[in-house]
Amino acid sequence: MSALHRVLLVLCSLALVAVIFLPIWRIELDAAQYPEGLELQIYSHKLAGQVEIINGLNHYIGMKTLHADDFVEFTVLPYIIGFFALAFLAVGLANKPKWVYVLFGAFLLFGIVAMVDFYIWEYDYGHNLDPNAPIKVPGMAYQPPLIGYKQLLNFGAYSIPDIGGWIFIGCGILLAYCAVQEWRKAK
Repeated sequence: MSALHRVLLVLCSLALVAVIFLPIWRIELDAAQYPEGLELQIYSHKLAGQVEIINGLNHYIGMKTLHADDFVEFTVLPYIIGFFALAFLAVGLANKPKWVYVLFGAFLLFGIVAMVDFYIWEYDYGHNLDPNAPIKVPGMAYQPPLIGYKQLLNFGAYSIPDIGGWIFIGCGILLAYCAVQEWRKAK
């Protein structure tokens, strides 16, 4: 493996350690009655932002309240990210191009599984509503967007990666670059 690729993998390893402590995803809610907006930040191990205000508002339309203890993901995600941080380090130090391909496949698979899990969580959160909710809009679901913008009654919801998510994506791009370059060099 080239020295540049090895250094990039080691740097990605350090960056992934930081991801454990940084917000990975954010959902921003905008409405006239909240001109400053509301924000939900999702870390690898907790929820942050105006969680209690969002829970209070969601009660009216029958959405479940958000509690970190309800998500098994918050128990395992820091360890999975830590595993990938160690894997990036090990592959960078091992100097074996074959392991770059294996790491890339595993990292890509994890990213896909994580996004599918997040979509399923959002779907459940936005569709399984309490039938005794004070406000009922027939046929209305309140699933936040996976990525991007969606209008939910009088709220605009934006769902985007936060700093940890962008670091995670950046590490994936650098890993893909290293894998492609090592593959081209081997041909």
